[in-house]
Amino acid sequence: MSNLRIDLSPLQGSAAKQPAGGAGLLGPVLRVTGVLVVLAVLPFVVLIRGGVFAYHAWGIGTWPALIIAVLPTALLLGAYAWWVSRRLGAGAGLRKLLTRTATGVGVAYVSYALVFVASANVKSEEVRAEYASMHPLLRVASSVLVLVDPGAVITDAGRTPEDYRLMGLPPNEASLHFEQADGFVHALDLRTSGRPELRNRAVELAFWALGFHSLRHVGTADHLHVSLRLPG
Repeated sequence: MSNLRIDLSPLQGSAAKQPAGGAGLLGPVLRVTGVLVVLAVLPFVVLIRGGVFAYHAWGIGTWPALIIAVLPTALLLGAYAWWVSRRLGAGAGLRKLLTRTATGVGVAYVSYALVFVASANVKSEEVRAEYASMHPLLRVASSVLVLVDPGAVITDAGRTPEDYRLMGLPPNEASLHFEQADGFVHALDLRTSGRPELRNRAVELAFWALGFHSLRHVGTADHLHVSLRLPG
């Protein structure tokens, strides 16, 4: 009989270290999910945070700040489309078409956000009529909020001193709910009652992270006050 033996202990040890079931896939899945979330959120961050930064830091005015934010956002969406189409093996002509389409979608979305808010996302038709008086950066930000949270409701935007008197409150001359020198209202209120507290806190933190002033307080009712500070 031959005494030849094959030592399988290294393979056995390696096999023993392998996680059972699909646990070994959890790490890669979480990493891919994290990357996809970042890629999905990034265009909105560039658009809104970029616009707020340009408006405050450079003091270049409302529409120039918005244009400066829209351009890199549209280019970023175009870059996404180009990369995905290239990975899928699309020809040069199709890649060019998809890139232009994605860029156009970015511009179209901002245009839509500036002029439209659904009735379900405002407290009343009066508030809906005030939508166009809000600062464009606030309109775009509130539109993104509605996209992520379809149940969000704007309860107030523009006000007059008479509105404060009707609410039994002294008029606040410094209120950003009043029309400012640039012709826009710089504040809005969002409904918080009847909504999960974790969601309310997340919305408050999101607006703060994007450069707005967000404050949960009680005037005539519990609400989240969001405002865009004036430059300078």
